[in-house]
Amino acid sequence: MHKMNTIKTLGELKKSGWISTSIKDEIRRNLIHKIKTKENPFPGILGYEDTVIPDTERALLSKHNILFLGLRGQAKTRIARQMTELLDEYIPIIAGSEINDDPFQPISRYAIDLIQEKGDNTPINWLHKSQRYGEKLATPDVSVSDLIGDIDPIKAANLKLNFADERVLHYGIIPRSNRSIFVINELPDLQARIQVSLFNILEEGDLQIRGFKLRLPLDILFVFTANPEDYTNRGSIVTPLKDRIQSQILTHYPTSIETSLAITAQEATKIKEQQETIEISDLIKRLIEQVSFEARKSELIDKKSGVSARLTISAYENVTSAAERRLLINKETSTQVWISDLMGIIPSITGKVELVYEGEQEGPFQVAHNLVEKSIRTTFAAYFPNPEVLKKKKNKDNQKEESPYKAITKWFDQGNQLNIFLETKDADKIQLLYKVDGLYALVKKLYSTANEKENALLMEFVLHGLSSYSLISKKIMEGKIEFKDLMGSMLNIDTQDFSDEDFN
Repeated sequence: MHKMNTIKTLGELKKSGWISTSIKDEIRRNLIHKIKTKENPFPGILGYEDTVIPDTERALLSKHNILFLGLRGQAKTRIARQMTELLDEYIPIIAGSEINDDPFQPISRYAIDLIQEKGDNTPINWLHKSQRYGEKLATPDVSVSDLIGDIDPIKAANLKLNFADERVLHYGIIPRSNRSIFVINELPDLQARIQVSLFNILEEGDLQIRGFKLRLPLDILFVFTANPEDYTNRGSIVTPLKDRIQSQILTHYPTSIETSLAITAQEATKIKEQQETIEISDLIKRLIEQVSFEARKSELIDKKSGVSARLTISAYENVTSAAERRLLINKETSTQVWISDLMGIIPSITGKVELVYEGEQEGPFQVAHNLVEKSIRTTFAAYFPNPEVLKKKKNKDNQKEESPYKAITKWFDQGNQLNIFLETKDADKIQLLYKVDGLYALVKKLYSTANEKENALLMEFVLHGLSSYSLISKKIMEGKIEFKDLMGSMLNIDTQDFSDEDFN
């Protein structure tokens, strides 16, 4: 137990030598200690080491209120929540105080009256740092009463007080967060008149509740979050309020696949049975992350809305479950995630991207499929010779170099096709892949140390990669993926798709 917790009265607190500190000074002191001891103040926040975290540390050292400005899924709220780790373990408050009154600097009528009545015998409670955090999502229905407070007629009746007495007030969430970190998420969604009510709290510590002008110098670190798109779509931060938020920090999405991989690995739900029975290769993980990178640069997706890290986290969980479902259907004891299992991540994409008009025309399902295809195309060039580059490459005799994919495409050109069912057993799938001429030889030449399962996954990847570069055709149907030659699939028009009238 914390040694200070044994102190129960104001008199004992005075003797202990405890010094009253404002929350911003307290955070500043503890942050300085962490910086000196090279302890990370924001563990688990990845990709911000050289940008957002130094900016946040500078703002806290300057004792600033902060606005985090960035698109969805950029860990804005998470950073704010972690700031509680920069608070002292416990602080003393006047027992029974609704607004965490500092025993040495009481501000509420209740605390002032109690100290006057009991003096050094005033009871003290200790508040843990985890309880010193308030958060409110700004929605258009948030009222001044919610944030600041209102007159409580029931309290007035019970205590037989008239409405001119300060004790009839019911404090809102901000006064109740005195000596705490208080976060308002999506600030532009707050009506302008409500934002105006925050001016004096930020600047002067004054509260106005229904005609009461209270001098309540609240001690709060304010953290606001906002999405840049909200400035145009749903509202704005009123200029005088923005002026009173001393540090505006811009957040961003991960700049590298490596950072993205680390975030997904950290955040994805890990189910014990899945970990024991399903192997997920680095290749599959990279393909999933690449989907987000492709989405963020797609012209069909609204840039202002952003593509949250939650897309890849959800996709990772879904692709693992797709493999688990197949394993259960086939009564197998273990499996790996195949490229074909990526069909299972479509629901993780469709709900996580906001489409522009052209994207709506295409349809969310088709846009999601296109993103998976683009991810395969981009990633393929990192693992195998790029077919686009090969087309232009010539040997020392200025002759066009023979493609390493020639044997594979030739096999399909001869009229062969490969149907891979999504629920195929692993052993059957491997047998199917070995049927394609040149496929195993290509993988073995480039990845000589790969085991059988890795070989098979890379062989399947080659087929998907070649189709993404239009060297063979791929058709996704209910429950199966069909690979065949490109020209044949373009020329062989299935006459049953047409009625006789179409030919008249």
